[in-house]
Amino acid sequence: MSNATENAAARPPGKPGRRKALLALTGFVAVAGLAWGAYEWLVASHYEFTDNAYVQGNIIQITPQVGGTVIAIQADDTDFVKAGQPLVKLDPADAKVALDQALANLAQTVRQVRALYVNNASLAAQVRLREADIVKAQTDIARAQDDLSRRQALVVNGAVSREELNHAGTQLASARSALASAQAGVAAAREQLAGNQAMTEGTSVEQHPNVQAAAAKVREAWLSAQRATLLAPADGYIAKRTVQVGQRVAAGAPLMSVIPLSQVWVDANFKEVQLRKIRLGQPVKLTADVYGRKVEYRGTVAGLGAGTGAAFALLPAQNATGNWIKVVQRVPVRVALDAAQIAAHPLRVGLSMQAEVDVTRQDGKTLADSPRAAPVQHVPAGVPGDSGAEAEVRRVITANAGRARTALDPVPPRSPDAAAQGTTASAH
Repeated sequence: MSNATENAAARPPGKPGRRKALLALTGFVAVAGLAWGAYEWLVASHYEFTDNAYVQGNIIQITPQVGGTVIAIQADDTDFVKAGQPLVKLDPADAKVALDQALANLAQTVRQVRALYVNNASLAAQVRLREADIVKAQTDIARAQDDLSRRQALVVNGAVSREELNHAGTQLASARSALASAQAGVAAAREQLAGNQAMTEGTSVEQHPNVQAAAAKVREAWLSAQRATLLAPADGYIAKRTVQVGQRVAAGAPLMSVIPLSQVWVDANFKEVQLRKIRLGQPVKLTADVYGRKVEYRGTVAGLGAGTGAAFALLPAQNATGNWIKVVQRVPVRVALDAAQIAAHPLRVGLSMQAEVDVTRQDGKTLADSPRAAPVQHVPAGVPGDSGAEAEVRRVITANAGRARTALDPVPPRSPDAAAQGTTASAH
């Protein structure tokens, strides 16, 4: 009994303050955990965030369509250019010579085709001339036959010599040969007329295939002459200029780039697990490192990539070889930006961004299911086309067509005589 009393007296007194502190800390951790869980469930689960996002844009390469020597450069790096503004000029001497040759060839072709139409009347006259030769030959045969018949009746009585009878027979044979020759001449003339009509029938001087081929050469030469001046295809800023004056450039060689900064977007690379709730049309909040938190951009999910970044890499991963370590993949999500905000706070291609997608709405689609209604890019109306070539072609044709038919004149039908002649020629 005395030992128990001694042990109780030796025990240190309890610390109620420490117990209360531990209980308070436990309660605080529990409340903080519940608060974090509530925040994650009610707020954080409705957003997906990534700082792996970068500004992207169209980088339009300026490349010549024809080769030549650079004689002028009218835009430099960081310059702003408007659509249709000249950027680089090539020496136009060779293109001008080729255009002059094409125009001269078109004029000569038009005159040659005019001659085909004129030859129709000339060849028809030749047919009538040959037909007159047939009539004359038939008359000569009748006269020679009559002379031969009279001499045959008189040779019995000795009034006509045998020699004179032989001469009459020879004249008859000669007349028959002349008839055969005239008939062959008529057939040949009709064939020539039919052949010439085949070159001109159903068309006009302007629409004749030979003229159209020469006109196509003029258009080609005119375009080559126009392409000696390289124009800006869109509004934007010049970057990566590599061309120099006096440089001989080949068709397709990159000279500079035009970047339309008014048409930029953001590629936000989200992890695979973050794509579960991302849908097209969801709102996105973005900030750029160049402006910081003071500028917040409003965007919209415009599309999800068709594959991961690794799938389209220059050297894609070969996971079936060697040791394998799983790496979480990322998929680019395209975010369209507000044009007014881009104008107020311009962005550059390649800038870093932070993107936060509000995934509260789940009624959108994950992939687009309809084709685009409008083109992504197009040549603006201010950039000239080939209308000038058409004006040159019509000017040359009008100047050399004379009184021959043009495309505006009706094509006259073939006369019954000409049709009959063509049928006879075909039979021959």
